[in-house]
Amino acid sequence: MFDFQPDPDQPKAVLYDDLLSAAGALVAGERDPVANMANIAALLWQFLPDLNWAGFYRMVDGQLVLGPFVGKPACIRIAVGSGVCGTAVSERCTQLVDDVEAFPGHIACDGETKSELVVPVMANDEVIAVIDLDSPSLARFDQDDRAGIEALAQRIAPAVSG
Repeated sequence: MFDFQPDPDQPKAVLYDDLLSAAGALVAGERDPVANMANIAALLWQFLPDLNWAGFYRMVDGQLVLGPFVGKPACIRIAVGSGVCGTAVSERCTQLVDDVEAFPGHIACDGETKSELVVPVMANDEVIAVIDLDSPSLARFDQDDRAGIEALAQRIAPAVSG
C-alpha cells in the first residue's frame, strides 16, 4: 500500500521532486503499462490541485486512444494533429494552453475545462502517449508545471511503453 501525502503549501519545485519520487516508487518493478498509467493518473490527481481531469492518451494504430485517467468521461479517440493532445503528438512537444477557447481546434470533452497542459511521453524517439492535465481555471499551469510534468514523462516512459 502506498500512502503519499503531498504538502500543498510547499514550493512547486519540491512538490514535483516529491511527485517524481512517488512515481518512481509506484512503477518500480511493475511491467504492465496500463497499470502504471493508472497509478500515475491517480498520483497526479492526488498531488496537483485545481484539476478536473488527469490522465493519459495512448498511441494506438496511429491515433490517440483514451488511457487510464481520473475525472469525467472523456473523448475516446483523437486524431494526431487535432485538439491540444493531437497537436502535442504532431509537434512532438508540450502544449501549455492558458485558455482552451483560444486554441484553434480545441476538442471540448468537458465544457468546464479552461486550461490544459499536455506532455508527450517518448520512447525510442516515438510518442507513445501523452499526459493530459485539465483545469477549470484559466492559466492554471505555468512553466514550473511544464518542467515538472516533462520530467515525469521522461521518468515513467520505460514503465508505460508496451
